[in-house]
Amino acid sequence: MPRKISVNKRNAKGYSDPTAYEALTAALRKETTKAKRQYRPLVYICSPFAGDIERNTLNTRRFCRFALNQGAIPLAPHLHYPQFMDDANPAEREDGLWFALVLLGKVDEVWVFGKRISKGMKREIAKARKKGIPLRFYTNDCEVLHNENTI
Repeated sequence: MPRKISVNKRNAKGYSDPTAYEALTAALRKETTKAKRQYRPLVYICSPFAGDIERNTLNTRRFCRFALNQGAIPLAPHLHYPQFMDDANPAEREDGLWFALVLLGKVDEVWVFGKRISKGMKREIAKARKKGIPLRFYTNDCEVLHNENTI
């Protein structure tokens, strides 16, 4: 828990020091304001992974950069979990998909990229619709195909 910082109106000798108090309070206010960030929606990046993993990974990184440039916080579990889980192992792949669906339930929107919808993507889209999470559909070139506001 962060410590609350306060500024005393009196100096070290106990005398009132309004000039120093005002200057320190203004500086503290400025730092506090800087620390507060503007709200950014958490968006789930839904795109293919299996198949051409190298190309799909590069595309997903590009989609995440696009979301970041749009003012969102991108979440792409298929970039994260393969770092320590084996997608070729059916049990680990299923765990990874399950973990991703849990995370999907926490996001503000789901952004779907590409015209080809993989089996895993179908599960993600179905989960988003079931939870009432808005969906946005994009081409591989990050152009809007359509939006589906399910709320």
